[in-house]
Amino acid sequence: MKSSLTPDVRSVVRIGMGLNYSGGFAETVEEVADLERAGLDIAFVPEAYSFDAVSQLGFLAAKTSRIQLASGIFQIYTRTPSLTAMTAAGLDYVSDGRFVMGIGASGPQVIEGFHGVKYDAPIGRTREVVEICRQVWRREKVVHDGKYYQIPLPADRGTVLGKPLKLINHPVRERIPIVIASLGPKNVAMTAEIAEGWEPIFYYPEKAASVWGESLAAGKAKRDPSLGELDVYASPAVAIGDDVDHMLDWVRPTIALYVGGMGARGKNFYNDLAVRYGFEKEAKEIQDLYLDGKKVEAAAAIPDELVRAVNLIGPEGYVRERLAAFAESGVTALNITPLASDAAGRVKLVEKLRTLV
Repeated sequence: MKSSLTPDVRSVVRIGMGLNYSGGFAETVEEVADLERAGLDIAFVPEAYSFDAVSQLGFLAAKTSRIQLASGIFQIYTRTPSLTAMTAAGLDYVSDGRFVMGIGASGPQVIEGFHGVKYDAPIGRTREVVEICRQVWRREKVVHDGKYYQIPLPADRGTVLGKPLKLINHPVRERIPIVIASLGPKNVAMTAEIAEGWEPIFYYPEKAASVWGESLAAGKAKRDPSLGELDVYASPAVAIGDDVDHMLDWVRPTIALYVGGMGARGKNFYNDLAVRYGFEKEAKEIQDLYLDGKKVEAAAAIPDELVRAVNLIGPEGYVRERLAAFAESGVTALNITPLASDAAGRVKLVEKLRTLV
């Protein structure tokens, strides 16, 4: 049955992978080169509160030749919009046009707790960041009079020289693809309107239309046709084989961290998502346990249905069926977490998945 998420079901053909942001650059780039040969299409470099993503992306650009390189994600609060645009243009230059700019709001824990910047108005700020970035890439004089960003700074705010400027360099492309990580209804609608790609977390194919279909339709109704079709990046963990069911427990702590620990009660976007998926009672229990310090119990409380549905863990035939479900719901790319103990195992998983998509 065709999903309401997209008018034309396209096959999941692109495979991406989020890199380890707590490891060393040298080890990571060696693995990415192997993954590139195995068929990986795009590598996402996270930016949480470890090394910045830009350094590693630049390092990877110098050591790879084909694979796309994406920020996964730049946090919208931690750079000015113009600096975000300059950084993206620089990465696109050193990678010969292979950069994809993933952006998102992150969460109050990182933005306020680590950066000391107020977390407010994520939807409005994201929209203005995208508008300013595209001005910069087109080498227009940057003039923006928004609610959250004013460029040049108005005279009544103490500016001395308020002359509009344009980027000195000539970008490789005047439109670098933008992927937005978003979850809430309004944020998803905005993403479908203005971005080239959308990256939801814990994507449940069979429930995606009921949770996000209306928002996506509203955004696509306002979408500029020049943006093309919206790419949808699901982010499943992957393990393929007849004896991998035990690996379902490997991903439980991560789901518990997000659903239970990423925010206070009433201020956790991921908990809200679990509720919208129909797990209201379970979401409350997971959060209560996690915030009480019972992380193991919180992980054990995650419903098996949820763990299986949002990941690709099982025998080859089962994974093939799940891939079909992802594609049927509108997913066009995967940003996977291979469940393997070493680099060789991760490469083998990418090779295997490539034969199935």
